[in-house]
Amino acid sequence: MTESLMINIAIAVLFLPLLGFVVTLLLGSKVKQIYLFENIILIFSLIGAIILAFFKLSSFDNTITAEFVWIDLGNTPLMGDIKITLGIILDNISVLMIVVVMLISSLVHIFSIEYMRGDPRYNRYFAYLGLFTFSMSGIVFTHNILMMYIFWELVGVSSYLLIGFWFEKKSASDAAKKAFIVNRIGDIGMFIGILILYTTYHTFTLEEIFSQISQGVLPFNNDAWLTIAGILLFAGAIGKSAQVPLHVWLPDAMEGPTPVSALIHAATMVAAGVYLVVRIFGIFTADAMLFIAFIGALSALIPATIALTQNDIKRVLAYSTVSQLGYMIMALGVGAYAFAFFHLITHAFFKACLFLGSGSVIHGMHHEQDIRNMGGLKNKMPLTYYTFLISSLAISGVPLTSGFLSKDGILAGSFAFANLTGHWLFPLVGFFVAMLTAFYMFRLVLLTFHGEPKDREKYEHVHESKFIMTIPLVILAVLSFFFWYTPNPIDPGKGWVLSEWITAPELYTPENTRYEFMIPDEVVAVDSKVMFSKMYDEAMHTAHYPAMILSLIMAGAGILLAFMFYYWNKVNVSELVEKYKKLYNWSMNKWYFDEFYDKTFVAGTLALSRFLGKFDLKIIDGIVDGSAYITKGFSFFIGKFDNVVIDGLVNFFAYLSGFIGLIFRRFQTGRVQTYLVFVLVSLVILLFIFKSF
Repeated sequence: MTESLMINIAIAVLFLPLLGFVVTLLLGSKVKQIYLFENIILIFSLIGAIILAFFKLSSFDNTITAEFVWIDLGNTPLMGDIKITLGIILDNISVLMIVVVMLISSLVHIFSIEYMRGDPRYNRYFAYLGLFTFSMSGIVFTHNILMMYIFWELVGVSSYLLIGFWFEKKSASDAAKKAFIVNRIGDIGMFIGILILYTTYHTFTLEEIFSQISQGVLPFNNDAWLTIAGILLFAGAIGKSAQVPLHVWLPDAMEGPTPVSALIHAATMVAAGVYLVVRIFGIFTADAMLFIAFIGALSALIPATIALTQNDIKRVLAYSTVSQLGYMIMALGVGAYAFAFFHLITHAFFKACLFLGSGSVIHGMHHEQDIRNMGGLKNKMPLTYYTFLISSLAISGVPLTSGFLSKDGILAGSFAFANLTGHWLFPLVGFFVAMLTAFYMFRLVLLTFHGEPKDREKYEHVHESKFIMTIPLVILAVLSFFFWYTPNPIDPGKGWVLSEWITAPELYTPENTRYEFMIPDEVVAVDSKVMFSKMYDEAMHTAHYPAMILSLIMAGAGILLAFMFYYWNKVNVSELVEKYKKLYNWSMNKWYFDEFYDKTFVAGTLALSRFLGKFDLKIIDGIVDGSAYITKGFSFFIGKFDNVVIDGLVNFFAYLSGFIGLIFRRFQTGRVQTYLVFVLVSLVILLFIFKSF
């Protein structure tokens, strides 16, 4: 296969979902079965994505790119030559990611056929799925940061439409607005970062930016500005991947249809932030990476503690998603690049399975989402149960699952980083969250599928979901096993995905600048990223087995505690809750983030709005009204002055002219004799006057 053919296939994969969106949306009200067109289009896109991945990974070692000039303004004042190109990049990262996006999207489409049946906007729902898939594919394929930002915003629009799909529900409408607004906060930072890069490098193409950075070209000739630009770009990932402190939108986004949760909020949209960091990894300085690692650690820990007490099946999974994304971000920050992307892939499959499994449960329970009203579903929904269990084992990091490989790689990376730098916060958070993850996931499994049914009336009507809903669950559950990613169930570093397909780009390090923030004094002689990378690889190798053993202990402890609490009833949960009521309320109320934001940013914004409203009403309107009154009074005076004085003078002179004309008209008789008399009289008067002088 030639490179040009690969590019053509990529273009088809990119635009086929857009075609499905347009056709389905336009014909949705006229052709009842048009949703099938959208589903078939997605299958073709998936096939194209698999072809791309197969030939790229097996036949091409080089990166394949294609671009065209979109805007050419020529030579401009101040900015010089402005030429903006758009293009497609096919490397190992993009082809692996596009398979993930298309596979998850296709399975969600198939699952939705039955789940959404009967919805009055059935065809429109599938059209929106197509728009989202197109937007996400654009992020994956782009080779420049501006094109990524364009598709980034399209993903935001798509998610707004899907989260608020049932907009007649106030909660869904509010959730869509919340997601859209919170993401805009991060996107503003990302946009400023893009402007800094373009001002410095006069290009949006990532490879050209990386090349100039490697040559020592810096924003404003200052290394700190490159750090700032990297952190600003990362702000977009904080919003899109729902990282602390912009994580508050994701749990509320569960108001959308459950398949949407699987597509947007488990596998693709929220993963876009991680993918952004992976794609621009070469931009980050060591200081920026440390900042990224801290944000990731917080985002792994805080949502995990919240998930412990949530009772909505989808909210537990939502906070789990934020926590797992925090793992990935932390891994990127500590340099475990390959394992971060590896976990992005594995997490997409088992988390999508968990969300679709929750959708199957909700569908079977007639839209019941509270796990306190469930129980005993194992016998009623065996296929849903076993696929849900396999995915729960995977996310908990149990051996022979994909999650065991990717999560343990992240933990080993944080362990190695701590050994080199002394930053032990990251492995401590990582291992503790591993235990929390195993605990809350098996709490979810036990309360939902085991024990006695809590709602007998609903339980009697529960049955396994139809084949079209369960087949995606089976596929995703099978993809949660290790053998798809590596033949070695213990060491993923010796498998296909990591050792051959995923390699990290070099980080920027100023010449003669040491990793002083990272490496303690005793090894401060390490001057270069090359030496640091070598030390890090050796530390990773050393940390692998200790990290694996400790991870197994933590996961086992979490699962054991869940069984003690919710299966064997060795611990009275109600008494424990009462004993630690404050901690329970802190977790149950999501660390009061929403309340804090409501009382500060939201209340502050509303107060500012009220102040501006009053300022407008009293000051601005007062000035306008005062000006109006003054103008009106002045106009009245001018009108009177015009009528009385000006018109009076005009009329006076008119009357005077008329009076004089009236007098002279008496003398203008038209008779010669009269005029001769006037002449003679005049002569007499003149002679008399001259005689007097």
